[in-house]
Order: sequence, then structure tokens, then C-alpha cells
Amino acid sequence: MRGVLHHRPSVVLVQVPVGMVVGSHPWGNAMEESSILKTFSPGNGDEFHYNVTQRSQRFLSFLNSKTPTQRKSHTVVLHGPAGVGKTTLAKKCMLDWTQDNLAQTCPRAFYLSCKVLSRKGTCSFAQVLAESAPDLQDALPQVLAQAQKLLFVIDAFEELRVPSGVGALVHDLCGDWRTQRPAPVLLGSLLKRKLLPTATLLVTTRPEALRELRFLVERPLLVEMEGLSERDRRAYFLRHFGEEARALRAFHLMKSNAALFRMGAAPAVCWMVCTCLRLQMDEAEDPRPTCQTATSLLLCFLCSRFAPVQDSCPGPHLAAALRALCLLAAEGTWAQTSVFDGHDLRRLGMDESDLRPFLDTSILQKGRDCEGCYCFVHLSVQQFLAAALYVLGSEDHQDAGSPGWNIGGVQRLLSKEEGLKNPHLAPVGRFLFGLANEKRARELGTTFGCPVSTEVKQELLECRIRSAENRPFSSVTDTKEILYCLYESQEELLVKEAMAQVTEVSLHLQDTSDMVHAAFCLKHCENLQKMWLRVEKGMFLENDAAWESEAQADGSQHDHVFLHLWIDLCSVFSSNENLCFLDVSQSFLSHSSVRILCEQITRVTCHLQKLVIKNVSPADAYRDLCLALVGKKTLTHLVLEGGVHSDKLLLLLCETLRHPRCNLRYLRLGSCSDTTQQWADFSSALEVNQSLKCLDLTASELPDECTKLLCMTLRHPKCFLQRLLLENCHLAEACCKELSSALIVNQRLTHLCLANNNLGDGGVKLLCEGLSYPDCQLQNLVLSHCNITRRGCRYISKLLQEDSSLTNLDLGLNPIATGSWFLCEALKKPNCNLRCLGLCGCSITSSCCQGLASVLISTQRLETLDLGQNILGQSGITVLFEALKQNNSPLKILRLEIDESSVEIQKLLKDVKDHNPNLTIECSDAKASLSPCCEFLS
Repeated sequence: MRGVLHHRPSVVLVQVPVGMVVGSHPWGNAMEESSILKTFSPGNGDEFHYNVTQRSQRFLSFLNSKTPTQRKSHTVVLHGPAGVGKTTLAKKCMLDWTQDNLAQTCPRAFYLSCKVLSRKGTCSFAQVLAESAPDLQDALPQVLAQAQKLLFVIDAFEELRVPSGVGALVHDLCGDWRTQRPAPVLLGSLLKRKLLPTATLLVTTRPEALRELRFLVERPLLVEMEGLSERDRRAYFLRHFGEEARALRAFHLMKSNAALFRMGAAPAVCWMVCTCLRLQMDEAEDPRPTCQTATSLLLCFLCSRFAPVQDSCPGPHLAAALRALCLLAAEGTWAQTSVFDGHDLRRLGMDESDLRPFLDTSILQKGRDCEGCYCFVHLSVQQFLAAALYVLGSEDHQDAGSPGWNIGGVQRLLSKEEGLKNPHLAPVGRFLFGLANEKRARELGTTFGCPVSTEVKQELLECRIRSAENRPFSSVTDTKEILYCLYESQEELLVKEAMAQVTEVSLHLQDTSDMVHAAFCLKHCENLQKMWLRVEKGMFLENDAAWESEAQADGSQHDHVFLHLWIDLCSVFSSNENLCFLDVSQSFLSHSSVRILCEQITRVTCHLQKLVIKNVSPADAYRDLCLALVGKKTLTHLVLEGGVHSDKLLLLLCETLRHPRCNLRYLRLGSCSDTTQQWADFSSALEVNQSLKCLDLTASELPDECTKLLCMTLRHPKCFLQRLLLENCHLAEACCKELSSALIVNQRLTHLCLANNNLGDGGVKLLCEGLSYPDCQLQNLVLSHCNITRRGCRYISKLLQEDSSLTNLDLGLNPIATGSWFLCEALKKPNCNLRCLGLCGCSITSSCCQGLASVLISTQRLETLDLGQNILGQSGITVLFEALKQNNSPLKILRLEIDESSVEIQKLLKDVKDHNPNLTIECSDAKASLSPCCEFLS
């Protein structure tokens, strides 16, 4: 919750069962009261932070006027998903407020419904309170004079409707309770503490409205209601079924669907699940498909309330009632409201009699907190029925654009822009995919006697899958939502068509639902080539240190289910012949899940060519994967990085490199710190291997002895390495002697990266000695951030003038300053072969630009010059640009730190580009750390 409201308020997570009004709901009696789950604070000194241990009495202490001021929050925001009992708890607090303050004078609690206030016109706050408590009309001035004793419950903030947006209320505040203002303005004044600033406020809202609420409240206490706990849900099923075996079977069916189980925190959902599953069990039907998706559950629930009598057909009134109900649901979804009144019905051309079949079956209910209002039994039912509007035949499909109705078409429904403005649309989109299943659509049409359209399937594919330039999986968020939608459909042909063009996918597995959706969809993704995979902590509990012993039974069952899903997902690696790249990063696996992954990789049908393993636990995963890769002929690229590597990692890699079927060409080992003997074995394996061309040891600890061993390998006539990256390997000047001797005799090495090592000028001198030998074939040298000064530039300049093989050199982030003069002298020589030079962040000033300008005029080979992060000044830049206009320079890329907003610079840029149409001038960002040259070289 950090950042949601101003001053980063403290947050209390509350686990509170609801459905407390006995007999007034179809789900019956309430559960016993649960305790608050946990409390945490972001740690800001001016925030509220309490240890709450019991739901009612201790929670009330935050609201009680007896509570010491330093411990009291005058604004409490009670938020949670629909149907978890926020209003019930708020009314309980109103009752407790008055009972606990009976000894005080005029203790009062007022209930304000945001839905009612949205409908109310201009009035005074006194009139609003008089309607809430008619008996106080005459005594109102005396009551309001003691505002510190008053509690205002502001219920369902998400229902507040302000044409210009809730944020606009802050510009029209009112401090006088007698002044006439639009009702929402009065409410905004109360929340903003302009009106009755010492009163206590309890606001209930759904999470999606917190962003708007932040404009109106300061330093609130946030209390999140999670609804029924798992234990309470289990008890609910036992009470509903009576028979333990059937109850637990039904409970575990709901629990097997993580998304549905989360919805079950609301008693209404538990009631719907129990109702459907009990009916199916009574009729000896298989209840498993019902809990497969939320769509299948809600369709079953809806149709079960209108089960046709044998050999009879539904009457036309039922189809008309369904259309009216779907229209009401869709209108409310697009308007972001779940409470409707007579005005809403009349505007849509209907009245209560049109909805009577659904009122009689508890699908639609009369509002308990708003007289003359209606609401659906649960928000998910409204969203499901809103989706149904799009499949109820062509007539209703066109209704989406009818005048006076705020209902968008399928394209608007699924667009990102609309989704950001209205979070209720995403569930409707998922239900619409669910109803794209022809079997389900037919069931809906048969039950209610109305035609259904199958055209929506193609429209869904066009809008959701084939949009965004054929890149629907361009982000992790897009991927998660699309896979969710496709799984909801349970239509394999639809999924196969949707996934046909997908070649890359990035998965972030955070719960069982993510795994289920991915496993279901990716097995139909025949053209998948690349996959990025991240597994969140807590997905596998097998070796979780925080796993409590008393929870081992549940954890074992969790892992058993999850491992079966993991097997389905990993089977893609061996069943999809096009999949050639896999990146598993930032992942918390278990021993069993690693074993399953390895089993799939070792199969002959697995054609992985590139494998990246970064920051994966447990540490043994690296060892197991290395064993699995021994003899893997298709594998050409391997990255093992991060985490605590196994002590035998290098030893295991030796076995891989020595294997006759090894075809590895690129190997990156990040953060290695093995023993000298292990490095010796690894070096000898490199001498045997003839496939490896690139070795990247970035950020590995390489003591002098290990560096010597590596250099001995480079000197070996059977060493086939062409690229060696030793960035940030704690190398010093002494190592350069060994490297230099290796460069003298090695004729295959063409790329060497020594960035971020303290080599100094002495180290550069030693390297230049080796590079000057005619047998040295090195072309690319990266020496960025190596503490090279003016003196080191003299050695490099001499080397470049000796017909060196070097064509690309990066000296970025070295304090060479005027040492650039020596480099310029070399670049002007005809025997200098340098094509790319990186001088990013080298303390070069305008005084150096004359020498650089002479290079630009005379050079015949230089194609890339990076001068980013150097303060050249306008005079220096002018000198460079004038030089570029004098000669048809071969330069293709020039990177500078310039102010593009300057009119003079803009004119110079235009002139230069007119004279050199093939030249690209890149204006560098001061925060950039690497030059284009360095990026190219690495």
C-alpha cells in the first residue's frame, strides 16, 4: 500500500468473515469472528502503527474518542474486494461507538451512502444529516458543536460519482455545514477536513478506488479486509453440506482453482459454489468441470436457478428478463457502479417487473443500505452478465452502441486505455472469452430460450491477440492477462489459433493460476522460440525455510499439485521442436522442480540452443543443470550467473566441455570464486574443447594464480577462444604481463574486455607490448574504467601507429583529459586501422576539440566516435561540426553531450546533416554509463 495515499499511511491486513446478518442472505448464518491476520508499517515516523489482535474491540479503539490522541487516527479507510463485509463491519463499529460512549454527551454515529449522495442535488450538510437521523434535526447545532464525539461512516466510496472527477472536489471545498453545495462537494469537504475537522471518519471502499481517495484524505489508517479465511471457508462448506466427505471434496475442488478460491473470501461466492456442487453431487454428475474456471461456475449457478422443467421450453419472458439484466449489468460495469436505483432502470427502459425472475432467485437483490436500490449477489455475477450481453445475438450486440447507453463494443472493452480507466472491464473480458466456448454459449441460450452469437470469437482474436502490431505478448502483464483469457475459454481451437503467431513469451509465475494458464496455453504454441521464466518465492514449499512444521501436510499437498502443473509446463521444452531459448531468472525453485526441469532438458526431443540461469535457488540447481547438459549436442550458449554456486560447478562444467558431443560456443559464468585447483581443471578442459569461442567471466574473482592458468590456456595451440570477457574480475597491473604474453602467441583471440579493472598506465604499457607483435590478431579491446591517464594514452598512441590489428577501442570513463591529443596524432596516421573509438566520460573539454576536429578532417577509417558525458561546450561542438562540413568524412556515428533545445545547436546539426547525410549524431544522456562503442564491443 505504499504510495497509495499521501504520507504513506500504515496498513493493517484484516481477515474478517462476513455475511453477519442472519437470515437476510441466501448464504445463511455468519462465521465466527476471526482475528486480524497481521500488521505492518512502512516505517515512516509520522505514520500510525498499532498492533491489532482482535477484530471488533481492538479495531474500535482506533475510532474511540477515549483513545489517546497520539495513538488515534481520525480517518480510517476500510478497503477490500466486493462482498467481504466492509459495510457490515462499519455498521458494527457505529453500534459499538454509541454503546461505548453512552456516558458521554451526544455520542453519535452517522451513516452516509455514497450512492445516495451521488444522486442527491444541491443541499446543506445539515440536510444530509437530518435525513440520516431525523430525530436530531432540532438538536443538530449542539451535536455538531461536539464534532470530536462524532463518527461518520462513509460507505462505498467507489460509488461516488463526480462528473469532473473526484480530484476536482478539492477545488470547491465548504467549511460551513449550513451552506448549500452539491452533495459530493460536501462529502469531499468532510474527507478533506474542511468540514467538522475533529470528527472521526470511517471510509469503506474497494481497492480500485484508493487512487481517487488519495486526493481527499491525509494520514489515514488503511485497514484491508481479506474476507473469509481458509479455515472459515472450510467450515462454511462443512456447515452447508453437513456430510464431511462431500463437503471436503467440494472444498478441495474450489481450492484447486486459485482464482476461484480467492473469490471465495466472499461468502456469496462460497454459497454459489456450494449450491452448484451440491446439486451436481445430488444428481451424480461430475462436479470438477464446474470449478475449472470462474465462467463455468457462474454459468452453472445462473442456469441452475432456472433449470427447465422436463419436456418444457423457457418462455419468452425469461429471455427478455435476461436481456434486461445483462443490459443493466453492462451499463453498471461501464459506469463503474454496482448499485442501481429506479432512475437507472427507467433510463434503460425497464422496471422492477422486468427483473422479477432474478430478484426471486437471489441473483439480483434489493439493497439493504440504500432504499429503492438493487445490487447483484456478487460483483462477479454482474461482470459475468455484462459479458453475456455481447453473446446474446446480433440485436443485443448492437445495443452496445445505442444512444444513451454507456456500453462500449468488444474493441473498447479489451483496449488497454479503457482498462486503465476502468478496472472492472478486465474481468468482463475474461468472462467474454469464457463465453466464446460454443458449448457454454449454447447452454446459456438453451436455458433462457434466446439466440446466442458465435461471431464474438473472431472479434476477440482480432482485438486481444492480433492487435498491437502482432506483438500481444510484448510485456509480462499482457502475457499474464492474455493467457488468463485464453484459459478461461477452455476452447482448444481458439487457443491454438490465438497462439499460432506467438514466438516469444515472458512468464512471471506468482501463484497456481499463473502456472495453470501457462501450461494450458503453451502446449498449443507450436511456433514458440524463446521463453523467459521467473518463479516467485513460495510457489514451491518443499525446501522453504519459513515452512512451519504444522503446515507440512498442507504444504506437501500444495507441492504435489503444483509439481504436476510444473511437469505440464516443462513438457513444452521437450515437445516444442522450435523452442531454442530459455531464460530462468530470479526464480525460487525446489529440488523436485529442478529435477523435473532437468529431465525435460535432457530429452532428445528438447532442442534448446541457448540456456540462461540467473539468480536461481536452491544453489544445487546449478549443479543439477550442469549434469543435465553433459553431452547436450544442441546447446550452443550457456549462462550461469548469480546465486551461491555449487563448489563443484567448474568441475561439472569441465565434464561438459570435455564431452565429445559438446557444441558449446558461448559460456558465461558470473561471480565465480572457485579454488585454484578447480580453475586449473577448468583451464585444461578449455584446451581440450574445440567448440567454445566466447568465455565471459564478468564479476568473477580471479586471483593472480587463476589468471596465470587462464593465460596459459590462451597460449596453448589448441585453445580456440576468440572472445574473452574479464570485466570487473579484480585484475591489476601484474596480470597484464601474463595477458600480454598470451596475446603475443595467440592468433585466434579477436576480442578482449578488461573493463572495470584497476590496470593503470603500467598495465596498459604491458598490454601494448603484446599487442604490438605481428602475430597478435586482437581487433576489439575494451579498457573502460581502468584508471588510464594521459600517460597511458601515449602507449596506446604508439601502438596504433605501428599498423596494429586493433579496429575497435573503448577507453570510456578513464581520466585521460588532454591525453586525447596523443590519440588524435595516431588517428591521423594512414596506417592506423581504428574504426571505432569510445571516449565517453573521459574529462575531455573544449580545448581538446581542435585536435579531434583535425582527426575528423583527415581520417580515412574512423566510423564511430563516442564523446558522450564530456563537457565540450558550444565552442567545442562548433569546432567539431565545422570540421565535419569540410570533408566527406567516413564517420557514421558521432555521440555528443549537447543541448538540443539550443537554437544555434539545432542550426549546426541541420548544416552537418545536410553535408553528411549518412552521419548519425546521437545526443547522449548524462546518466548513460556505456558508449555505443563499448556496447558494440561487449
